[in-house]
This record gives sequence, C-alpha cells and structure tokens, in this order.
Amino acid sequence: MLLVFDVGNTETTVGLFDAERLAGHWRLTTSLDRTADEIGLLLRGLVGNAGIDSARVRAAAIGSVVPGATPALVEACERYFDVAVLVVDATSPLPITLDVDEPRTVGADRIINTLAASRLYGRDVIVVDLGTATTYDCITADGVFLGGIIAPGVRTSAETLFRRTSKLPATELVAPERVIGRRTEECIRAGVVYGAADAIDGLVRRIKAAWPTAGEPLVVATGGLAETLRPHCTSFDRVEPYLTLQGLRIAHGLLAGEAAPPG
Repeated sequence: MLLVFDVGNTETTVGLFDAERLAGHWRLTTSLDRTADEIGLLLRGLVGNAGIDSARVRAAAIGSVVPGATPALVEACERYFDVAVLVVDATSPLPITLDVDEPRTVGADRIINTLAASRLYGRDVIVVDLGTATTYDCITADGVFLGGIIAPGVRTSAETLFRRTSKLPATELVAPERVIGRRTEECIRAGVVYGAADAIDGLVRRIKAAWPTAGEPLVVATGGLAETLRPHCTSFDRVEPYLTLQGLRIAHGLLAGEAAPPG
C-alpha cells in the first residue's frame, strides 16, 4: 500500500492507496512543532484504527508547500513504516511541462494537480483548488501547465473578516436559506459563501475567455471546500476532493518505475 501526503499551509491531507483504490484518507492540522515521533505514532494510530496493518504500507510520497514540515514527515515514514519516501516538487522528472516564467517556484500541489488532470481527464482542464489559497491551475490535455490564478482562500478571507472586526461573530461556512440576511450571522454566511461562489464563477469565466486553444476546458474542483461550494458554483463540471492525492499516487508510480505494490 502507498501512503501519500498533500501538505498544505493549514491542513495536511493523508491518503492510503491499495493499488488505485483510495482505501483511507484523513485531514490533519499542518504543524511545524510536531516531532517525527509524534507524527509517526499519529499515523500508525490512524492506519490501525482503519483496520489496516501498518506493515502493509510499502512506500510513501509527499507533496508539500511547507518546506519546514517535510523533514519530520519523511523521518516519521522511514522510522515508523520502514519505507522509502518520494518527495515530489518542481525538480521531479514528471511527464509534464511547466510553461511559466519561473517554473521552479510553482508549488508542489499545482504540479501534482497538473499531472493528475492530464492523466485522468485527457483534455484541457481548469483545476480550482480550494485550500488556504484558492488556486486556478490551467492545464492542457498533453500536460502543459500554462499558469493560472492565486486568490485568498475562502476560510482565509472569512477568518480575516472575523479577526479584524470587533462585532462580527465567527460562523460556519454554510450557505444561509436566503441571500438577503435578516440576522448578522446570516449576512456573514451569505457574503462569504455566495461571494466566494460568484468570485470563482467569475474568474473561471475570465480564464475561459483567455484560453489559448480551441475548445472549452473542463472545470474540476478539489480541496476541502469543494463539496461545500458545489451547489453554489455553476462553473464546476466535476468535483474531485482528492485529486491531489490521486496525483501523488500517479507520480509515485511514474518516478518509482512501477505502481505501488498491492497490500
């Protein structure tokens, strides 16, 4: 089995693959303070609670946009699962092209999404990744990353609003029953959720208008808030919450020379 990690600024999404099947997945808070021992024990506990023997884990792959969190995670996998760890970044020899001015500055998540989209869909794709930042990755059918957009994330924007205002309460990111709120909490939720949805639809529309090739790209939403915003975004063609985990699986299969062995 293959253990994969999508390390984001706020959360780390962990996936466990049995060949191509995602057998388990978990979300952890990204922390620079955890030691390798703490991470290793946490991971073994999660895998064990899923009813899976940790000895079945044969390899690991990491995509990280938080360089400081990577060494302890690598050490935890090596010590507690006794596996080789692949770290995917802009220097990895993947069958994609980063057609941007500064390719080595492209985040691992965007690289992995490019690989996943080109392999899974076989057509031009806009990947909308809803994380700490909301990123829009523009990818051609043959695996060329054209660039994209980076915008403040939905939660990031909401938390800034709550932090910088004295009377506005923090609230769940759930759409209210009506757009015109009658209570402060409803007004905030309407602004955050519907504002985010319309911003996403508007930026996707602009990207499509500037698309360099004929044909309309597929719009795939991923990330922790993809399902939450699905009912409110008219631009989404598909929602794949674990696209980045799938990309890590594909990257490991390519860079390790073979797919991860079945558990």
